[in-house]
Amino acid sequence: MKISARNVIKGIIKDIKEGPISTLAVIEIAPGVEIVSVITTEGADALQLEIGQSAYAIIKASNVMLGMDD
Repeated sequence: MKISARNVIKGIIKDIKEGPISTLAVIEIAPGVEIVSVITTEGADALQLEIGQSAYAIIKASNVMLGMDD
Protein backbone atom coordinates (compact mmCIF):
# COMPACT_ATOMS: atom_id res chain seq x y z
CA MET A 1 0.00 0.00 0.00
CA LYS A 2 1.43 3.36 -1.04
CA ILE A 3 -0.43 6.55 -0.17
CA SER A 4 0.40 10.23 0.12
CA ALA A 5 -1.10 10.77 3.59
CA ARG A 6 1.50 11.18 6.32
CA ASN A 7 -0.71 10.21 9.25
CA VAL A 8 -1.14 6.44 9.02
CA ILE A 9 -1.87 4.65 12.29
CA LYS A 10 -2.11 0.86 12.52
CA GLY A 11 -4.61 -0.75 14.84
CA ILE A 12 -7.15 -3.53 15.34
CA ILE A 13 -10.84 -3.28 14.43
CA LYS A 14 -12.74 -3.52 17.74
CA ASP A 15 -16.31 -2.74 16.65
CA ILE A 16 -18.36 -2.31 13.48
CA LYS A 17 -21.80 -0.74 13.34
CA GLU A 18 -23.24 -1.11 9.84
CA GLY A 19 -26.10 1.06 8.65
CA PRO A 20 -27.89 1.27 5.31
CA ILE A 21 -25.74 4.19 4.11
CA SER A 22 -22.75 4.49 6.43
CA THR A 23 -20.71 2.17 8.62
CA LEU A 24 -18.87 3.11 11.80
CA ALA A 25 -15.62 1.26 12.49
CA VAL A 26 -13.75 1.54 15.79
CA ILE A 27 -10.00 0.92 15.55
CA GLU A 28 -7.98 0.44 18.73
CA ILE A 29 -4.51 1.90 18.14
CA ALA A 30 -3.18 1.30 21.67
CA PRO A 31 -4.72 -0.19 24.82
CA GLY A 32 -7.73 2.02 25.56
CA VAL A 33 -7.02 4.41 22.66
CA GLU A 34 -9.50 4.30 19.79
CA ILE A 35 -10.09 6.08 16.50
CA VAL A 36 -13.56 5.99 14.97
CA SER A 37 -14.01 6.06 11.21
CA VAL A 38 -17.29 6.58 9.37
CA ILE A 39 -17.23 5.28 5.80
CA THR A 40 -19.88 4.29 3.30
CA THR A 41 -21.39 0.85 3.82
CA GLU A 42 -20.49 0.06 0.22
CA GLY A 43 -16.85 0.85 1.05
CA ALA A 44 -16.98 -1.24 4.22
CA ASP A 45 -18.37 -4.17 2.24
CA ALA A 46 -15.60 -3.81 -0.35
CA LEU A 47 -12.97 -3.87 2.43
CA GLN A 48 -14.64 -6.93 4.01
CA LEU A 49 -14.18 -5.48 7.50
CA GLU A 50 -14.14 -7.94 10.41
CA ILE A 51 -13.65 -7.45 14.14
CA GLY A 52 -10.12 -8.47 15.14
CA GLN A 53 -8.63 -7.59 11.76
CA SER A 54 -5.68 -5.23 11.57
CA ALA A 55 -6.44 -1.98 9.77
CA TYR A 56 -4.95 1.44 9.19
CA ALA A 57 -6.50 4.74 10.21
CA ILE A 58 -5.39 7.13 7.47
CA ILE A 59 -5.87 10.77 8.37
CA LYS A 60 -5.71 13.30 5.56
CA ALA A 61 -7.11 16.70 6.38
CA SER A 62 -6.46 20.24 5.30
CA ASN A 63 -7.55 21.61 8.70
CA VAL A 64 -7.02 20.55 12.27
CA MET A 65 -9.45 22.15 14.71
CA LEU A 66 -8.70 22.66 18.40
CA GLY A 67 -11.11 23.02 21.30
CA MET A 68 -10.45 24.41 24.78
CA ASP A 69 -12.40 24.15 28.01
CA ASP A 70 -14.02 27.38 29.20
